[in-house]
Amino acid sequence: MRAAVVLFPGSNADTEMVHALGDITGSPTSLVWHKDAGLPTGTDLVAIPGGFSYGDYLRPGAIARAGAIVTAVRAHAERGGLVLGVCNGFQVLTEIGLLPGALVRNSHLRFECRDVFVRVAAAGPFTENVGRVLRLPIAHAEGRYHADEETRARLRDEGRIAFQYCDEAGSLDPDANPNGSLDSIAGVYGGPRGNVLGLMPHPERASEPFVGGDDGRSLFDTAIRWHEKKSRAA
Repeated sequence: MRAAVVLFPGSNADTEMVHALGDITGSPTSLVWHKDAGLPTGTDLVAIPGGFSYGDYLRPGAIARAGAIVTAVRAHAERGGLVLGVCNGFQVLTEIGLLPGALVRNSHLRFECRDVFVRVAAAGPFTENVGRVLRLPIAHAEGRYHADEETRARLRDEGRIAFQYCDEAGSLDPDANPNGSLDSIAGVYGGPRGNVLGLMPHPERASEPFVGGDDGRSLFDTAIRWHEKKSRAA
């Protein structure tokens, strides 16, 4: 699987994403600048990392949607290619219309930087056969998932709520929700084939035991297996 990590002005988690994809899983990984008009030939996965694209002016991810690379990312998703947006990347994906809903200010108006527990709520290219509860770090001030009831009902009915904040046992305890996200949503699937994933926690920052845990690596390993299975069936 060949990966491309999109870099916007203000992105700051690109190094960890490249390390997780390229060094840990062994996937050939390239950096793509936001002004580039296209993705590297043979790209299978596009990852948009965390940070503060364009300083989060207007609102997180709003200016990034005007980047030249966005057209190529949309086309990649429409072809069924994998797209992953983490933290600010999740915000960007909602702004460019690849995912429903929006990420707004945390309900308590504070920046959250700590480990949380999330439970896998849907099968998909990044979560198929992944353990039910994962421990992952968060670092955000605008991570509260918001969407109208109709949209959330559709996500539930279509099995596109990928992750929910929970306690260590996997229960949806309100005290385990770090930002007030509706329905405790921490990540959602979208795209024409459920091939686009956005999540607020950082799996790339939990991909090696020496940093405190490697639960996040399971998402990348699962995506590789999904891609290999898809390639064999083609």
